[in-house]
Amino acid sequence: MTFRILQLLPQLTDVNGDARNAAVLVARLRWAGHDADLVPVAAGEPLPAERPTAIVLGSGVDSALRRTRDALAPMVATLTSWLGDGVPLLAVGTGMELLGRAIPLGDGTIVDGLGIVPGEATPLATRSADDLVVESRYGTLTGYENHARGFVLASPAEPLGTVLTGTGNGEGAEGIRWQSVYGTHLHGPVLARNPVLADALLADAGVTVVASEMSARADAIAARVSARLMGSAR
Repeated sequence: MTFRILQLLPQLTDVNGDARNAAVLVARLRWAGHDADLVPVAAGEPLPAERPTAIVLGSGVDSALRRTRDALAPMVATLTSWLGDGVPLLAVGTGMELLGRAIPLGDGTIVDGLGIVPGEATPLATRSADDLVVESRYGTLTGYENHARGFVLASPAEPLGTVLTGTGNGEGAEGIRWQSVYGTHLHGPVLARNPVLADALLADAGVTVVASEMSARADAIAARVSARLMGSAR
């Protein structure tokens, strides 16, 4: 069996290397002895007919928000169906915002979101650009944030975690967990920085990831980076 990781619009959503979260999932699957393929889908291309194992939507720049939204719009019905079937989707930064209802821009205009998740972006008083540390059900997650908008959740969505250092959504929460969606402001890329989250996402896809020499090395590097960040945050 070959596992397929869908990478949505990597040319538009890799501003912080976030589209490369898909490559992290592929690597961890291969290190565990599974066959795995990275399946990029560019703007204007159709989604594959076969349901993927997991989906990654990275973060882009504000100037490309409408173009990215318009490229995603024809995919909404299929993505919604896959999410209903439990296919995990990681959405980072503007990717998370686009899944919500609306994105207010600094010039006072509003970009309509796709309305897939119950939530929407909201302006922050000041731009947040610093380390971000989050306590979650998966453990302590670390990375960095660089955004001018928070994210307000609507029921029944829950946050990905609680902010220990940084801003996140604002008012102490970070990201979103809803159905099989994992949304976050964490860059790094987040799955390389936090292998435990990568493995949790794959577990939600029904994949058992067995530790290997390569995954142990990657986990050790990530742990050292997180330990340094946590030490500086105290």
